[in-house]
Amino acid sequence: MYDIDPSRIELAQEFKARPYGEHSPDLQYLLNLMRKPGAQPFHVLVMTAPGAQWTLALMQPGAPAPPQLTNTVFTSLEAAEWHVFKLRWQALTGQELPIE
Repeated sequence: MYDIDPSRIELAQEFKARPYGEHSPDLQYLLNLMRKPGAQPFHVLVMTAPGAQWTLALMQPGAPAPPQLTNTVFTSLEAAEWHVFKLRWQALTGQELPIE
């Protein structure tokens, strides 16, 4: 497993400023690590109202079961993506991001 350097806060800032489109090579590498399913449940977003609402869910890797929805709902896809980014950052580094 590759490690994420928790001191690379500038990568989180880059993602927050531009969650879509082309990213720097270091951020793209980080995103690839974050998006690769492992053996543990991982966070995903489920669109619960077309183009208007997204709900945080937990997905069991390799399971045919649908994602388990939580009570965390977003009306902005950007806010939802940022929330998942922070959760995955903490899961992979063991540290919370010091930026909101």
